[in-house]
Formats: sequence, structure tokens, C-alpha cells
Amino acid sequence: MQPVVVLGGFLITDEAYRPMAQWLHGQGDIDVSVVHASRLDWLLTSSAWGWQRLLQRVDQTVRQARRRCAGKPVTLIGHSSGGVMLRLYLAERGLEGASLNGRQLCNRLICLGSPHQAKRATRLRAMVDRLLPGCACAPEVDYVSVAGHLDLASAQASGFARRSAANSYKQIGAKPEDPGDGLVPVSSAWLKGSKLIELEATAHGGLFGQPWYGSIERVSQWWPQANS
Repeated sequence: MQPVVVLGGFLITDEAYRPMAQWLHGQGDIDVSVVHASRLDWLLTSSAWGWQRLLQRVDQTVRQARRRCAGKPVTLIGHSSGGVMLRLYLAERGLEGASLNGRQLCNRLICLGSPHQAKRATRLRAMVDRLLPGCACAPEVDYVSVAGHLDLASAQASGFARRSAANSYKQIGAKPEDPGDGLVPVSSAWLKGSKLIELEATAHGGLFGQPWYGSIERVSQWWPQANS
């Protein structure tokens, strides 16, 4: 079986990723684990200790998945901030207790709408991009960036996305009219050097519209491309 471990996005709890996990499991010999992260766990990631705590949980989940799958390398999927954090997990050095040399256990990282570059990034997210620019663990690890395009004038975009997207894009460093998923512009979601998959009519998460990266109709698009 192919082991897959999912780390969600900031303040998004496990149940949001269950349909995606069930769909992946239904594609054949795929063992899918979603790392448990409560809203409190995410709030604690404002500190380095919170990152260490959550990424050590990732490491436990990865090792359990490998044991179930005869030691096969793990595919990591990170949504939003989860994708940025998993870049740190893969590294040998960067932040003690959070850089866990996961590249020895994993061979692919798929990032879904992850804000890799941002002018106003949090201190820890900025640290990841400074210490581990681009695909820092290649060629041992394949990196895939999935970026969404959401038409804010369409019925697919939520009222929240229409009100907040322009400001979000500007804070990250893009223009308000640039393409993005309602929170993260494509220019930020693309990790330099990675394979880029762009999805039309795709929101960052359910708060921003439908469908989003975890919706079955979108998972069925990016998963085959990420593994081709």
C-alpha cells in the first residue's frame, strides 16, 4: 500500500479532510492518515513550541503509516499553512524539534494553496522560506504546488472571499486583481522549482467558496497530476 499523511490548514479541523481521505483510499492500495490538529493546536503554532509539538505529531503519524505499509516512503499532503510546516518537517536543520529529517521517510510533498512567499508572513513561516528556499530537500523529495483560481464575481465565491481577498493578496505581496483562491494568490502558492498544478474555479477552503482543494471534484483533478 502507498502511505499518505495529510496535515491540514490553520484552524481547520480533521473532519474537513475526511472526504478527501476516503476518496484517496478508494483509489486502490492507498493508506491515508490525517494528522489530528484541534483549533487549540493551531493557535499554539504562534510559537516555535507549537510548531515543534504539531510536527512531532506528524512524525509519529508518518512512522505509523510506514509500519503499516512495509516501510514504503510516505506522500505528504499539506493544505495552506500545513504545506509550509511540512517543508520544515522534511529538513535536517532549521528549527530544533520541528526539523525532523522527514526526507528520510517521505518522497513527495503536495502543497494545496500554501502561502510559501508573503511580505507579511508570520515569523516562523518567513523563517522556513529563508532557511529552506524552494525545493530544499530535492531530489530526495518531489515537490508539487497546487494553486487555485477563484473568480470572485462568480457564485462559487463566498461573500467573505469577496470582501477579504483583495486585502489578503496585498498583504502577501500580490496585486488585488492577481489570480488566487480567495486567500492565497497563485504567485505565493507556487514553491519555486516545484511542479505547479493550477486549478480553475477552486477556493482556498469552504469559508472562501466551493469547490475547494479538498472537494472530491478537485482532489480527482490534482491527485493524478501530482503523481504523473
